[in-house]
Amino acid sequence: MDGGKETFRAQMTNLLERRLFYIPSFKIYGGVAGLYDFGPPGCAVKQNLIAYWRQHFVLTEAMLEIECPSVTPEVVLRASGHVDKFTDLMVNDVVTGDCHRADHLLKDVLDRQIHNPLTDPEVAKEMKEVLARVDEYDDQELGELLKKYDVKAPETGHALSDPYPFNLMFATSIGPAGNLKGYLRPETAQGMFVNFRDLLYFNGGKLPFAAAQIGQAYRNEIAPRAGLLRVREFTLAEIEHFVIPDRKNHPKFGQVKELSFQLYPRAEQLGEAKETVIMSIEEAVRKGIIANETLAYFIARTYLFLTAVGINPQRLRFRQHLQHEMAHYACDCWDAEVECSYGWIECVGLADRSAYDLTAHAQKSKVELSAFEKYDKPRQVEVVTIAPNKPQVGKQFKKDAGIIMEALAAMEDKDALALGESLKSQGKATLKICSTGQEFELTESMVSIKLETKTLQGRNVVPSVIEPSFGIGRILYCMFEHAFYLREGDEQRAVLRFSPVVAPIKCTIFPLMQDSKFDAYLDPVCRALTEAGLSNKVDTTGVSIGKRYARTDELGVPFAVTVDYQTLEDGTVTLRERDTCVQVRMPSLEVATVVRKLVDAKLVWKDVQARYPAQMTAN
Repeated sequence: MDGGKETFRAQMTNLLERRLFYIPSFKIYGGVAGLYDFGPPGCAVKQNLIAYWRQHFVLTEAMLEIECPSVTPEVVLRASGHVDKFTDLMVNDVVTGDCHRADHLLKDVLDRQIHNPLTDPEVAKEMKEVLARVDEYDDQELGELLKKYDVKAPETGHALSDPYPFNLMFATSIGPAGNLKGYLRPETAQGMFVNFRDLLYFNGGKLPFAAAQIGQAYRNEIAPRAGLLRVREFTLAEIEHFVIPDRKNHPKFGQVKELSFQLYPRAEQLGEAKETVIMSIEEAVRKGIIANETLAYFIARTYLFLTAVGINPQRLRFRQHLQHEMAHYACDCWDAEVECSYGWIECVGLADRSAYDLTAHAQKSKVELSAFEKYDKPRQVEVVTIAPNKPQVGKQFKKDAGIIMEALAAMEDKDALALGESLKSQGKATLKICSTGQEFELTESMVSIKLETKTLQGRNVVPSVIEPSFGIGRILYCMFEHAFYLREGDEQRAVLRFSPVVAPIKCTIFPLMQDSKFDAYLDPVCRALTEAGLSNKVDTTGVSIGKRYARTDELGVPFAVTVDYQTLEDGTVTLRERDTCVQVRMPSLEVATVVRKLVDAKLVWKDVQARYPAQMTAN
C-alpha cells in the first residue's frame, strides 16, 4: 500500500471516529468485523444522502416506493437463484483454518507486484490482464492462478486450500417451531418483484413504471475489511424500472443525452491501454455501447446524483461488465465506480436484467407476473412461439435443464427462428449459452418453434427490468474521502468539504465571545434557520472564535453565522463559507433565506459575495 494513501486514510479515519461519524459496533466488547455504528453526524449525513436520493429519483421520476421485511422465506430466494448461486469463492489457511476471500488475495498480490519497480514489464502486463478479468474466473481457474503467483495466507504465510463456494446469506428460521426456513435478505429487490402484480394494479395497469425501496440488507462477508466498503449489514437504495421488453426508449432521454463523462466499455478494458473514454450518453447509445435509452438514462441520472452529493467527477467512471461477469439472462450491466485510497470501488450497479426475475418468480409461485399491453387497434401479428418438451429436456439434460429452459424463454425472435430452422432442416441444433460457454444439442422433438399469424387486441408481456442499485455505505465512505483535506499551511486543521445538501449541520451560530449582550440575537437566527428546515447549532463555549470555526470545519458545516459588536449597533451578522473562509455581512433577518438557497443550490457563494459586503478578518 502506498504510504501516502495510508497516511491520508489514517488521518481521515481518526477524524471520523473522533467526531463520531462512525465507530466499530459493540466496541466495549472488542467489536465484530464488518459491523459499524453511526454517531450523530454520521446519521445526519446518511439520512441527508437518502433524502436527496429520494428527491432525485423517487419524487422526480414518480416512482412507487415500498417497504418490505428483511426476513425472507427460503422459497423466494430459491426462486431468485440466491440459495444456489449467491456465493463467493473462499480459501482456508491449511494450518490455522482462517478464511479468506480468494479473489481478494489474488488482487492484493497482483497489485503489489504490478507496482513493484523490480517486476519485469512483460510480467506486469500479464498480471494486468489477469487483474482485469479476475471477476470472471471460476473456482478451478482461480485456484490455478493462486498457485501460479504463489499466493499465501496474508497473516501467516501458510499455504491455502483450493477455492470453494461459500453462500453469503445469513440463514434463520421463522416461527417458534423452526419449520419455515428463511434468510436475512441480501438485497431489497426481491420485495419489488414479488409485489409486481399489486404495484401494476396500483399504477392503473400501465407500463413502464418504477418501484423503489430503501432498507437494510445482509451479507455474511468472508473477510470484511476497508471500513464501510465491505460490511455485513448495510443500507441499499434500489430501483426496479419495469418496461415493455421491445420498447426501452425513455421519454426523458433528451434531457440527459448531451451529458459526457468517463465510460469504461468492454473494448477498452480488454484493449492495450485500458483507459476510460469521455463520451456523451447519446453517442454511447448510438454506437451500441450502452444497450438502450432507459439504461443510459439511469446511468446519466446516477452521474448527476453522485456528483451532486460530493463525488469528484474526475474520480468517477462507469465500467461495463465483461461478458462473463454478467448473468446469462442480462442484456447489459454497468457499475458506477469511485476512486478512493482502496482503488476503484463499485458503489452503484446498473443492469438490464431482461425478464428473468419476474419469469423465475412466476414459475416458482405459479402466479402470472405479466402485464397486458392493449393495442390502439387490432393487429395482424406474427408471433414466435417456443414450446419446449419439458419432460424430454429434463430427462436428457438433468441438472442443466433449468438453464436451457431459461435460455429458450429469453431468446430473441430472430435467434429462436434460426434455431427452429436448424431443427427443421437437420433434426437437431446447438443451443449455446453465451454467459457460461456451454453448448447443448437439441433435437426436433425437444422444442417446437413456430412463426404464426394472429389477430390480437393486445398482448401479455413479462416486463424487462432496468435495475439501479445503490450501496449507501460505499457512497458515504467515498464521499468522506473526497471531502477530507487539511488546511494549506496548517496540517493540524482538518476539513470535511461536504456538499451543503448532505452536510450534517447546515449552519452554526456563534457569539463573538461569551457576553450576555449577544444572547438576544442568537435565538432568533436559530429559530429562523430551524423554521426554514435547516439543521443548525449554537456554540456559546468560551474557546476562541477561530477554534470554534475549526471545530465545525471538522464536521463539514458549510456556513457559520457570527454575532458580534456591530450586530448590537445595526442588526447585521457575518456569514462565513467553510472552504474559502470568506465572510460577508448581512442583516440577521436575511440569513435563513440565503442559507436555504445555498443549500438548495439556487445560489452559489459567489452570488452572495456579489450581493453583500465582505467582512474583513484578522486572517
